[in-house]
Amino acid sequence: MKPATFTIDGIEVKAQQGANLLWAALDNGFYIPNLCAMREAAPPFASCRLCFVEIEGRTAPITACTETVSDGMAVHLNTPKAQRLRNRAFELLLSHHHLDCRNCAKNRSCELQNIASRLGLKLKLKRLRRIPRELSIDSSHPLFTYNPNKCVLCAKCVMVCHDQGTGILDFAFRGIDTAVTTLAGAPLAEAACNSCLACVAVCPVGALVAKPSVSLEEAKAAVAHLI
Repeated sequence: MKPATFTIDGIEVKAQQGANLLWAALDNGFYIPNLCAMREAAPPFASCRLCFVEIEGRTAPITACTETVSDGMAVHLNTPKAQRLRNRAFELLLSHHHLDCRNCAKNRSCELQNIASRLGLKLKLKRLRRIPRELSIDSSHPLFTYNPNKCVLCAKCVMVCHDQGTGILDFAFRGIDTAVTTLAGAPLAEAACNSCLACVAVCPVGALVAKPSVSLEEAKAAVAHLI
């Protein structure tokens, strides 16, 4: 690939022509919120809708994770339109997420908290009503627990499970009932999980968390090239 020179908020940036815009921006020190992006995911899952930016010459904001770099492009990260879209996407995620930060194992290491802090948002709803889920928590596995009520449907666990695990995780149902689950909803302890913990390592929130005394260092190292 040929090198490309473009600008982000007026600052000149260099990357490979055709490179993914989101990763080019992040690698050059520009923050763009995201929950579902993975470097090797092709095509990008693009589910969280948090990485909206504007590009000069385009009629509407686009998601950075689905855009490629081209020479001479001018990218703007914090226009009113982009902010409005990603803030609404963030609130939609919160409306379906069981917020229990104080008692959550991912408290202070949760990507929702990080995004709220970076964007100056609050972890509470302003315009939308909460649509809570009351799904069963699966603690059957000896190494980790899965709480689908905290899942943000980013698909990271599904992708790494198919890449490094035994492929037991996938999406089920549609619309507001969509959930990550095993085949026929079998408990994790009965679903042929190989205990690689890759799903726990990539989960950006508190949906998949290791049980006390379980180390995630090896699992995180194993998926470092993906995130």
